[in-house]
Amino acid sequence: MAQTAPAALDTRVGDLTQPIRPPAASGWQLFKDVLAHGGPAYLQFAITNLCNADCGFCGFARSQFDPKKRRSVTLGEALDVIDIARRNHVGYLLFVGGEPLVHRDLRAMVRYSARQGIRPMICTNGGLWTEDNMRALANDGLSSVIMSVDAHDAALHEKNRGLPDVCRKIRRANEFFRGAGIQTTASITASRLIEDFNKLPAFLESLGFTSCTFSYPLTQLQSSYMSFSEGGLVSFSPDELVALFDKIKEMKRTSGFPVVNPTESLDEMQRHVRGEKERFGCLGGHKYFYLDWHLNLYRCHFWESPMCNVYEWDDSKLIRDGCTRCMIDCYRDPSVLQHVAINASDAWQALRRGRLLKAAGHVLDRRNVVSLRSVWEDRNWIGKV
Repeated sequence: MAQTAPAALDTRVGDLTQPIRPPAASGWQLFKDVLAHGGPAYLQFAITNLCNADCGFCGFARSQFDPKKRRSVTLGEALDVIDIARRNHVGYLLFVGGEPLVHRDLRAMVRYSARQGIRPMICTNGGLWTEDNMRALANDGLSSVIMSVDAHDAALHEKNRGLPDVCRKIRRANEFFRGAGIQTTASITASRLIEDFNKLPAFLESLGFTSCTFSYPLTQLQSSYMSFSEGGLVSFSPDELVALFDKIKEMKRTSGFPVVNPTESLDEMQRHVRGEKERFGCLGGHKYFYLDWHLNLYRCHFWESPMCNVYEWDDSKLIRDGCTRCMIDCYRDPSVLQHVAINASDAWQALRRGRLLKAAGHVLDRRNVVSLRSVWEDRNWIGKV
């Protein structure tokens, strides 16, 4: 699937030839943001539903997707989204698809995001990397890259993706971005393609990765997002899921290869599968959001109805109800990590209103220690994002 030429640039984007640096981290600003609203929010923005891959566990697969339903946002819409996201305290903007690299205006979106003080990230299958677009995106202020890996060997991964030679492109991308000071992370769908978790670290290292995160298997989603499948690759019984999470924990504990998923979050997913009471409610709809190509804003990929259209997004639309309906890693994992920041904000707001006992309750919440321990566990990866 070839990339098309960029559209005429919006004047907000600026000169594409001038390098942009990702926003510099400020400890003092982060501290103020935590007290004011619990820290930076995170938006996954699906800028297109087109994909060049043909994965066996995804509804975006090119052989399954109805061409009549193809839709991509315009550059003007994307720049509006970035302005709106900034007003709603978004600190991290992850461009997803489909495959975001098929969008002709991705460079301009990344650049404008960085210029607005939001850290732009890309989640990609890696099949469309070229020397030119890697160099250009680094120049545009890209801060982090997530690349998909499905198995513990190249042949199996490339067969599932339907992307011959993609492992070579991933290896070259890791080499380039490491030289550019941009963090990359392998995103591994926990599926039946992984026959031996003990072989994963060596394969990931051979591709040039220094960290990975596991995407928990999804057989249904209620939103517009289609990265799920009812097929056998991601269908597991409850007992199999519990065992699967044990394998991830074992790899995290013994391999020496950094696994980003917090141990506490993996424990939570096992509680979820067993039907036990979970300790951490999801912050989807409060600090994490999914925006689709129709500009409908959802609290997460799983939820069946949007919160609002993105142009209606403000604090009045936020949802905070401790939801535990699903086990989507990109919402459940950070909810564990950010729990202590949310409690700090709640304590500060209660203290300002003179509600001393309520403030003390937030401070003394035992889950704060667990959340801090998870942050410490992931400190190296968090610091580079």
